[in-house]
This record gives sequence, structure tokens and C-alpha cells, in this order.
Amino acid sequence: MLKLGLIGCGKMGGALLRGVEKSLGKDKLSVALSDVVPQAVEALRKDLLCSTTSGTPAEAATVSDVIILAVKPGDMKVLCESLAKVQGSRLYLSIAAGLTLGDLEPWLGNESRVVRSMPNTPAMINAGAAAFARGSKATAADADTAKAILGAVGTVDEVSEKLLDAVTGLSGSGPAYVYTIIEALADGGVLMGLPRAAAIRLAAQTVAGAAQMVLETGKHTGTLRDEVTSPGGTTIAGLEQLEAHGLRNALIQAVRKATERAVELGKK
Repeated sequence: MLKLGLIGCGKMGGALLRGVEKSLGKDKLSVALSDVVPQAVEALRKDLLCSTTSGTPAEAATVSDVIILAVKPGDMKVLCESLAKVQGSRLYLSIAAGLTLGDLEPWLGNESRVVRSMPNTPAMINAGAAAFARGSKATAADADTAKAILGAVGTVDEVSEKLLDAVTGLSGSGPAYVYTIIEALADGGVLMGLPRAAAIRLAAQTVAGAAQMVLETGKHTGTLRDEVTSPGGTTIAGLEQLEAHGLRNALIQAVRKATERAVELGKK
């Protein structure tokens, strides 16, 4: 039985709990919920089939083996310092952007087991991409627990903490880049005469299908691209325009700039 606590019952935290329940089954999970907004707790409880309780952050921590910290970064210091007073040992899994293990571990007590993670919003439909880094006291078993929780709603990779800002710039911010690409593809379809609704649907499914091909076939993206690209055909003509207008470099620079911004926010 996994005793899992969630402090901050927003969309991302709720998505993780629902994913874990689906993965483990309702009989192998108990959940303790805490949020400053009681309605958020009640709404999440209605979505879960497993055993649930609710209370203060300290009460949730007391009955949990793992606590997901899902409050706003600005509220985290006061919360963690209050949790440091709770007796017993547990794993803390933070999904707050910009807060480092160097911030979290002292706030929670230097002996606390802490994992810092960066999920993204498609986790809400079980299609997320996440990465995590473990703190100085976190064990291999804690890493396995983090993988199970984050992996319940998508893919997950363990990285060194210094790379989590790059994860933020790539997959954390990445959905917004992809939405822009889908919108632009649909605009191209509309320009060429397609109805807007059909253009959006075609563009979105094309992006989703291509991504699934990458994940399921294991083939290099260049190989998959070549399989679509006939000599002298339509695809190479389109690719030539993407190169001419700098799409590849624009996306590289977007990840670079978002990563740099994540570093800046972490220093504030």
C-alpha cells in the first residue's frame, strides 16, 4: 500500500494522483489531501476511487510515506519549514518550478529525502514528459518511487539537477512551442483552402502521430523524415522552405532562451 500525500490540489497534482491510482489500482493506494481551498480538495476526492483523507499539510505528511509538493513557488518556503517539524521520515517530491534542491533540503530539514521534478501539462491527459533529480539524502528506492509516480502519466527520465533547467526549457515550455507549430500548420492549410476545423484537426493529429512514431519505432528522427521524403517530391519542397526560414534554429533558440530564463528565475 502506497501512502501518498498531496499538498496543493491543482491540475498537475491531481493529474499525478489519478495516474498513480490508475497504475497501481485503488486498493494499493491511500491518499491524504491538503489545500488552502477546500473546494479543490473535495473536487479531487470525487475523482479518486481509493481511500482518501484531508487535513492540514502537517496532518497529510504525518500519515504519508511520500508527499507531493505542488504549491506555488512563492508559498513553498513557509510550507516546507512547517513540514520540517513533522515527526518521521518520508520522501518529498517537489513539482515547483525554479526551486532547487539547495532551497528545498534546508527548508525541509537537511536530513529530509527530497526529489525535485519537472513535469509538463500533457500529464493531465496521461501524455506527459517529466524529469527529476534526487537530493543528497534520496535513495535508489526513492528514485524508483519518483519514476513510478511521474511515469504513471507519461515518460520520465532521471537527470542531474543542473540539467533540470534545460528540461524546463525543452519539455516544460515545449507544449507551447508545439501549439504554435500546430496553429501555424493549420494556418497554412486554411491559406490553401481547407476549412479551419479540418485544418486544426489534421495538423494536431499529424503532430501527435509523428511523435508516436518516434516513441514507438525507436527510429532516428532523420530516418523517419527520410521515409516521408521522396526525391523531387512535395515533402522536400516543404522542408526546403522550413530550412530557408529558420525553423530549426528558431526552435533551438527557444529552448536555449527558456533554459536561461529558468536559471534566472531560480536565482531570485
